[in-house]
Amino acid sequence: MPTYVLGISAYYHDSAACLLEDGRVVAAAQEERFTRKRHDAAYPEHAIRYCLAEAGITPERLDLICFYDKPVRKLARILESHLTVAPRGFFAFAKALPVWLKQKLWIARDLERRLPGDAEVIFTEHHQAHAASAFYPSPFDRAAVLTIDGVGELATTSAGVGDGASLELHRELHFPHSLGLLYSAFTYLAGFKVNSGEYKLMGLAPYGRPVYRERILRELVDLKEDGTFRLAMEHFAFLEGERMIRPSFERLFDGPARAPDAPITQRDLDVAASCQAVTEEIVLALCRDLHRRTGLEDLCLAGGVALNCVANGKIVRSGTGFRRIWVQPAAGDAGGAVGAAFAAWHGYLGQPRPSPGSRDAMHGARLGPRFDDAAIDEVLASFGARAERLPDDALLPRVARLLAEGHVVGWFQGRMEFGPRALGARSILGDPRRRDMQRTMNRKIKMRESFRPFAPSVLEEDAARYFDLDGDSPYMLVTAPVRPEHLLECSADDAQRSGLDRLDVARSKLPAITHVDGSARVQTVSRRDDPRYHALLEAFRAETGCSVLVNTSFNVRGEPIVCTPREAYVCFLSTSIDYLVLEDRLLDRRDQPELPASARPRFEPD
Repeated sequence: MPTYVLGISAYYHDSAACLLEDGRVVAAAQEERFTRKRHDAAYPEHAIRYCLAEAGITPERLDLICFYDKPVRKLARILESHLTVAPRGFFAFAKALPVWLKQKLWIARDLERRLPGDAEVIFTEHHQAHAASAFYPSPFDRAAVLTIDGVGELATTSAGVGDGASLELHRELHFPHSLGLLYSAFTYLAGFKVNSGEYKLMGLAPYGRPVYRERILRELVDLKEDGTFRLAMEHFAFLEGERMIRPSFERLFDGPARAPDAPITQRDLDVAASCQAVTEEIVLALCRDLHRRTGLEDLCLAGGVALNCVANGKIVRSGTGFRRIWVQPAAGDAGGAVGAAFAAWHGYLGQPRPSPGSRDAMHGARLGPRFDDAAIDEVLASFGARAERLPDDALLPRVARLLAEGHVVGWFQGRMEFGPRALGARSILGDPRRRDMQRTMNRKIKMRESFRPFAPSVLEEDAARYFDLDGDSPYMLVTAPVRPEHLLECSADDAQRSGLDRLDVARSKLPAITHVDGSARVQTVSRRDDPRYHALLEAFRAETGCSVLVNTSFNVRGEPIVCTPREAYVCFLSTSIDYLVLEDRLLDRRDQPELPASARPRFEPD
């Protein structure tokens, strides 16, 4: 009989579940995709139900359940933190305490009630879960492991070595000295939401100048050569739970935090650039020290900071000593469910780890639900939708031609991705050669800020033609420079532009995916991992000579990525997407009946 291990992350943000069958990932999904509540932190009831259904089992068949952190240790750290700053923060603590007493201290009992059977419930440490999610699914037999986030129980950064089934963490940096919280403090200063707006700060950084870098290192961060550091806590307020920063922090950076709806100023751009520069400096110092200590050439990364694809892209290029890196595609808390499951399988049950060969164990991150013809037809019939059904040898060239004509296409196929990136299963696609494509997608479809860059999907075998990229990048977690032969010279007038005015300058022959600094967040697509998306890129190359498409997630502002055919259809008709592909069905928005008012989503700020 197979052994089933369920990993769970929940109650903080981005709750998720992951199911292993004899050590193989069967399914993984985030709760937000089912509840449609972005970053949903609730018990992942729907995600667990899906994982069990994918394996064809009931809760009674589970052998082991592992939660991704240790709540008692986390509460001890929270209590100590509040006592340190008391009486400041008392009301925030008093508000949070009932949740702990009612729910978070009784997770084992709650899981046993919700998942009846004989499965044992165990807990792993938060950073052990991150480390396990980074190493065990990686394509490396032996590797250094680095995890960086806001905070787990006490650790904010951990480093160690994975070797076969063994995973040992030998160094930690402890709360409150946290790179993740430092980045979130600047996210707050720039007027974005903490725990969801950090990627906006990263996207904004190339528009600014790192003029505050020295001030950060002088006033806020005492950085050592080995990458360890201490924060000057008199400028931070997150210990008290109400705000991220104190007024003294705002004074250091020439004014109060930007209001979320206020215009973005040059100060905000420079703050983003400076924070990103310091983040990269710390990450690279940590990597250099880890390489010195281990002598290993391969590195695995996880934790929320590992989603900083700009820093990731510099690890190999900046002489840290590491030759290859692998980043868990769900590097944040959602990936903790994967790590918890693997930590239980290898660490608690003592199961061996087979040699991974050249492939990772995340199956291209296609670990979510898929929908059959009957489910799709039922949705289309309920809306009176009109669709044309085509075989791939007709559909793919047709879609490639529509993209080449400048149309935007919603692309829905196969199993939904696990993690924050759309990778060709729930994607919105466009032609990267068009100067207006970024603005069109941002304003008319994604309904978000115009400065936000889009990522390219490129045929794996053609990636080196377009990008200065070492190895592959299947999960869109590394930035790379666009190759010089594709870059365009700026006119004298364009060269004088500053700030967000630089957005209108075409930087390359692929302007829709080239960021203002000449980089791109690359996804390489292989025939092995995604044959259908690979075939579409081949069809686009045959049509245009270009092997690259704009690929952004199939959602709008404030909503999670679509999961079901119904959500895809509603998003399609609620935006300016021109065509929708639901598996082998092609839909033209001009042929569709008007979407009922009751089905239209409300677009929330993100």
